[in-house]
Order: sequence, then C-alpha cells, then structure tokens
Amino acid sequence: MLTQIGGIVLLLSFLLSSRINKEFRFKKVLLFLGTYLLFTFLIVPFLAPIFGREQIKHSNCIRPTNYMTVILNRNYVHPTMNVLLDETEQKLNGTGIQLRYLDANFPFVNGFPLIPHLSHNDGKKLDLSLIYESTKGEISNLKKSMSGYGNFEGPKDNEKDQISFCKKEGYFQYDYPKYVTFGKINKELFFSQKGTKILIETLLKNENLGKLFIEPHLKQRLNLNDSRVRYHGCKAVRHDDHIHIQI
Repeated sequence: MLTQIGGIVLLLSFLLSSRINKEFRFKKVLLFLGTYLLFTFLIVPFLAPIFGREQIKHSNCIRPTNYMTVILNRNYVHPTMNVLLDETEQKLNGTGIQLRYLDANFPFVNGFPLIPHLSHNDGKKLDLSLIYESTKGEISNLKKSMSGYGNFEGPKDNEKDQISFCKKEGYFQYDYPKYVTFGKINKELFFSQKGTKILIETLLKNENLGKLFIEPHLKQRLNLNDSRVRYHGCKAVRHDDHIHIQI
C-alpha cells in the first residue's frame, strides 16, 4: 500500500531466504531490503513505460522535496508531465525558484490508490511544494517540514476560511497532514507570496496543465484568476501546504 511493489518483493525475499542455506544475523531483513532496492532502482524503471509511466526526470532545478518519495516508488508520471516540468524549469531560469516535488504516482496500473491521496492513480497528478523566503525576502528552496506536507499557510482574517467550514461540516480528515510532517524544520523561513505566485503563473502558461488545486484563501491572496485554478473539495485535504497539478 505504501510502495506498490513491497508485498511482492517481500514474498520473493522469503523465497530467496529459504533457498540460501547459510544463516546470518538479520538474514530476512537484509534480503528484503537488498531485493527491494534492486527492484526500485534497476527493474521498476524499465518496466514502468509499459504502463505509460516514467520516473520524474531530475535536474538542477527539479528535485524531490524528500528523497523517500523516490525510495517508495511514488515518483512516476505520464511522459507529458515531464515535458511540463522541463518547460516550466526553462521559464523559471533566472528566478532562483526550483521545482521541488512531493507525491506523484506509482509506476504500474491505473486505479491503484496512492494512499492517502484520492486521485494520484493514473500518472497524471503531481504535488509541488510551496515557495518560501527568508526574513530579507530572499527566495529559498528549503522547505518547512521533513515530509514536505503539513506546514500550513492558513487564511488571514480578511480571507475565505474554507478549512473551518469543512471541519464544521464533519470532514475531520481535512487537516490531517499536520500529523505527517515528520518534523518541522527551517523555522526562520516564511511563505513567499511572490515566489509562489511566480511558480503558479509559470505553470499556468503551459498548455499541458489541466487543473491546479490550491486552497481558496491562497488563490485570493495571490490574485489567481485562471479558470484552471480550482478548489478540490472538502473530501480531500487542505491545500495550503502544497500545490496539486494535473495534466
């Protein structure tokens, strides 16, 4: 459920363990980890294109927010998404803004759920981190939590408070990402309104972008008027800690 291939690899490692007569400490654990890493880095990337997906292509500008995204095979997309990212990177050249991605999709099978997401199951979805800055207004590509999720930029007094509405309506899961930060970091950084707006407006220049989800108060604050900037609904989770894009 976390990696798509972990259960199969576990069974294979048990089979290997039974075939290896030599006993040593942590035999099953080491065989599982070794087999899992072999599949993740050498086998799965070559099989994924059969299902119309490929790994997100890294560059100086395009990197995972947390490398566990790669380890857990949650970094696969339809090739068109890689085209979108590459074109966005070129347009961001000189701004100091980098594309730091979070969860994308698993490598195989449309419809296989990428828990806890509702829609990351077809290779066409990707989460991106917000942009932050220092107290001097300098753009930083560091993030505010270890996982990249759960550090919210909540609504101000004069902004629409969709979070309170959804929670009052009984959608208790709406702000659950606060429990999966795995630790908050870089507390000296602040949400960059300027940097995040540049990132979103650059993404919106791409014809391959179908929809972009962000919390209504941030859409209001950033003065985003493009019809592709949508609200995701109370059944999902709040989107003021990341940006969701889809082709």
